[in-house]
Amino acid sequence: MPNASFHLDPAFTIAPVSRRTFGSFVEHMGRCVYTGIYEPTHATADADGFRQDVLALTRELGVSTVRYPGGNFVSGYRWEDGIGPVTDRPVRRDLAWHSLETNEVGIDEFMRWAGKAGVEVMYALNLGTRGVAEALDVQEYLNHPDRTRLAELRRTNGADKPYGISMFCLGNELDGPWQTGHKTAYEYGRLAAETARAMRAAEPDLELVACGSSSSSMPTFAAWESEVLELTYDQVDYISAHAYYEPIDGDIGSFLASAVDMDHFVNSVVATADSVGAKLKSKKRLKISFDEWNVWYLTRFQATRETEWQVAPPVIEDSYNVTDAVVVGSLLISLLRHSDRVTAACQAQLVNVIAPIRTEPGGPAWRQTIFHPFAITSRLAKGSVLRVEPDSPSYPTARYGDVPVVDAVATHDPESGDVTVFVVNRSQDSATTLAVSLAGFGGALRVAESWTVHDDDPDATNTAADPDRVTPRPVPAEVTGGELRVSLAPVSWTAIRLTPAE
Repeated sequence: MPNASFHLDPAFTIAPVSRRTFGSFVEHMGRCVYTGIYEPTHATADADGFRQDVLALTRELGVSTVRYPGGNFVSGYRWEDGIGPVTDRPVRRDLAWHSLETNEVGIDEFMRWAGKAGVEVMYALNLGTRGVAEALDVQEYLNHPDRTRLAELRRTNGADKPYGISMFCLGNELDGPWQTGHKTAYEYGRLAAETARAMRAAEPDLELVACGSSSSSMPTFAAWESEVLELTYDQVDYISAHAYYEPIDGDIGSFLASAVDMDHFVNSVVATADSVGAKLKSKKRLKISFDEWNVWYLTRFQATRETEWQVAPPVIEDSYNVTDAVVVGSLLISLLRHSDRVTAACQAQLVNVIAPIRTEPGGPAWRQTIFHPFAITSRLAKGSVLRVEPDSPSYPTARYGDVPVVDAVATHDPESGDVTVFVVNRSQDSATTLAVSLAGFGGALRVAESWTVHDDDPDATNTAADPDRVTPRPVPAEVTGGELRVSLAPVSWTAIRLTPAE
């Protein structure tokens, strides 16, 4: 059995754990909103029409922040369509996904849902087909306390107090030719800077996110970030990053190593941003909002005539297996590892659309396999992220060269003394013994809980008929002589929380 090891020391920290790392994403796409979070005729629906079974799962998932209302959808969205009496709201074409938007759920409804879910809203502005004036209008509606026309309109619509949204995305993926209102880097950078200046005139402490590249495979990647940031650097706090992963041509080995690409993506964006900062002689360090990431079987996605111009058609409702869950767990390891610069992230999306939660209209809601590593990591990652340098055997991949079999990150909560290790075994055929030196912590630690996501069938999925086919299972782990030891099953993700021995 192969062996891997690493040392943990509370003196070697990367950054505090950011709760915003555990964000999600609700877009008016497919069945994410309608028959996802909202279904007034459902048996569990509350007085506002929200499915309480989905609300309960959202809380269990540990979501901190939700990006809304898109996504590609936002680049053609008129926010005014979704306020006021529902019977007066227009039905609009959504050019992004070729569906119909009823606007039955708009800003006020979604903010009520967010309050019930206990999540912060990261609001995305339409800078595709709209501009500075419209951004200021929606900001006024959301955040101004009273007396102005739009603040009073919000109060008329039932929200007496401002919503107090502090984080705004300045558009979405405007580097992409598919985006409604696609722009060059210069065109977008100028508009984003103008919008940011105007919004800050009203609220100087806003946190603003400039659009980065829609993926690192874009031909303009890095050049886009560089030009946009030269125009916006002093006006924004974040640059966004988006990445989706899937096995290409059945290459599971490379797929399991997707976090290698995420690491490279983050490092490249950081290098580009810091280069611009140096050029501008700025002491400011931009952060990254990785506000779209997940496993997405993009090559399977095809729009069909059956779903065109329908209301909430079932699109990209991927069913996730054990291997997908292990990859999601490894991507969370990558995000935590970069907590010094990645302080916000949103798994796309929350319900039905490439999501950890699935529903049937009028029927049950259930956890997909990818639900579990997210929920456990969100619950256990506290305090500070520790630097981890695994000594691990490697294996060859077609896409990334030789890759470590074992990847890991750890967190330490000084208040409780807890130490949590998150680790993935990428080997498809061999268990690996992991030894973790805990000598740096001085006092004795014991295993408080240990969970693994693994199955003898890596293609196993959860369904409405069998919602618990794949669940986290306890894994034997022990601490002896200041060393944690555990056997990691092949294609597995594992979390182990240690606590001070009594």
